[in-house]
Amino acid sequence: MITNRMKLACLALTMVLAGCSSPQQQWNQPPMAVPFQPTIQQQIQLARIDQLLKRNDLDNATLAQVFYERGLLRDSLGLRDLARLDFNQSLSLKPDQPDVFNILGVYFIQSAHFDAAYEAFDSTLELDVTHPFAQRNRGIALYYGGRYQLAYEDLNAHYQQGINDPYRAIWLYLVELEREPEKAQQKLRNWYDASDKQEWGWQIVRLYLNDVSERDFLNSIALESEDNDMLAERLTEAYFYLGKRYHHNKDFPAALMLYKLTLAGNVYEYVEHRFALLELNRLMTEVNNQPQPAAVTDSNEEA
Repeated sequence: MITNRMKLACLALTMVLAGCSSPQQQWNQPPMAVPFQPTIQQQIQLARIDQLLKRNDLDNATLAQVFYERGLLRDSLGLRDLARLDFNQSLSLKPDQPDVFNILGVYFIQSAHFDAAYEAFDSTLELDVTHPFAQRNRGIALYYGGRYQLAYEDLNAHYQQGINDPYRAIWLYLVELEREPEKAQQKLRNWYDASDKQEWGWQIVRLYLNDVSERDFLNSIALESEDNDMLAERLTEAYFYLGKRYHHNKDFPAALMLYKLTLAGNVYEYVEHRFALLELNRLMTEVNNQPQPAAVTDSNEEA
């Protein structure tokens, strides 16, 4: 444990002293948003739900819905352990809820319990084969579980259902980087060319394709965001996918900083925020598994 903390501290210190380690990275003071804070509306809604749950005249179906709604609210506030308790309570009262299985599956991904995640998403799809997120989330779980061929099958099917959605292309590209890295860049170029390029997320694809520099990419977010909420949301996505690129290239100090920046905006409901901590844990595992440099011996020491 002490060794892990020392390594983490060293990585952080490297970023502070040396700035960005990659010569391609041209930004030293990345843009930041004011972190999301609980709104008065959220707090009032939470208080109302707590009062509602004190009633003894609610049937199981209504109680299940109320627990689910409180779970969603707690999740949006970053209270994920409490949210998970609510989701489990809701499911115990009404077991046929695909949305509850889906979000529990996401929680299982976050905690690296991938087999449980697969089962949760399978249950979601059994209850609702047209669920809009379960197949994508199962593909992401398979990706993090190292089952790249199965991840490709899920994420490719999901991409084919919406080729103008940049995030479907991005996650499929991340799988292809592990599955067929020599073809991944050209495939991403093909997906970009086939799209209508309307959604903002295609700017992330342009970054991956080296059609825009990191400085211009981040500057455009800072200049074009209409308010702090948009700035926080876009930076959460930007820093996560930048972190993924540096992580893939084994630039661990830069990836470490970028994953931390992903978390900084408190945009709890975005998948990028959800998986940033998982990525940090994966990064530290890779650092710990790297061969240690041989000890330097004193040249005057006798053989």
